[in-house]
Amino acid sequence: MRTAAVVGTGMIGTSVALALTERGVTTHLIDRDHAAARTAAELGAGTAELPGSPVDLAVLAVPPASVAAVLEQHQRSGLARTYTDVASVKRPPQADVEARGCDLASFVGGHPLAGRERSGPLAGRADLFGGRPWVLTPGRATRRAAMARVLELVRLCGGVPVVLSPDDHDEAVALVSHAPHLLSSLMAARLRGSPYSSVRLAGQGLRDVTRIAAGDAALWTDILASNAPAVAQVLGDVADDLAEVLTALRGLASVDAVTARTHPAAAHLTALLARGNEGHARIPGKHGGESVTYSSVRVVLRDRAGELARVLTDASGTGANIEDIRLDHATDGDTGLVELLVAGESADALAAGLRRRGWPVHE
Repeated sequence: MRTAAVVGTGMIGTSVALALTERGVTTHLIDRDHAAARTAAELGAGTAELPGSPVDLAVLAVPPASVAAVLEQHQRSGLARTYTDVASVKRPPQADVEARGCDLASFVGGHPLAGRERSGPLAGRADLFGGRPWVLTPGRATRRAAMARVLELVRLCGGVPVVLSPDDHDEAVALVSHAPHLLSSLMAARLRGSPYSSVRLAGQGLRDVTRIAAGDAALWTDILASNAPAVAQVLGDVADDLAEVLTALRGLASVDAVTARTHPAAAHLTALLARGNEGHARIPGKHGGESVTYSSVRVVLRDRAGELARVLTDASGTGANIEDIRLDHATDGDTGLVELLVAGESADALAAGLRRRGWPVHE
């Protein structure tokens, strides 16, 4: 692929453009908001000038409800030889594309399962898709050459191609993306009217649960509306589980603490939580492999420039392979806590090594 166009320079579109530009693809940026396209261009994502001839591939980074209309518009103008989209819902746009009589041979539906809670071109990252699944939904009419170009796009962006039907895709993302986002937002909404004395106690657990609630509300309304049947099915099942939890908790609230330990409701609540343990264990681990439980080494940091870099440098000197990092800032004072997640067998060596280098390791 030598040339490409990205239509829509939000976070996903700009990330695609940055990745392609880094790999030497001449990338044209198109957006109704010309300022957004210029911002993406200034970030090094490509040029905000229209191409003088059809590009090899056009990536439609627009909301699900807009995919078909944008595809129809640019196919008529001859923008590209092949087209794909990155919308997080596939069945409704595909049906609209077919109803409009668009050229199905040159179009391959797509959805990279990567993102951030931020939005806009300034949130774009060239490495956003590295190692992440990128679903493709080719149809019977899709030309082999079109599929090859879109597979090249995925490779250039560092994604892992997964071929699904539009229906299977929408059911899957309702479970792993759309319903979780809505549940995160509902939990975050509970904080709006709560006393600050309660909110100030928030730790990493609440931040983890509500992180994605910071996403663009209008965009997510479009996504949820486009996949309403599948999301409603997942949330209906969650609602049934919540009803069971509520019944169990009310049963426990009606007895004293000693009786609660052997109350049938406690056993039922334990069973519900255990199902959560089993489900969490099924989430793929590093590079899509089996889920791995890591040990946490927690280090107290002072709030000063370069402190995190120093602790990571010292940690690398112990030979530990750090799999993930979590930061928790103190509500008051000038300290914070960094959690270094490592394989269990190296946790003790990492903690000892950091202590020798003068770091306060939190037990």
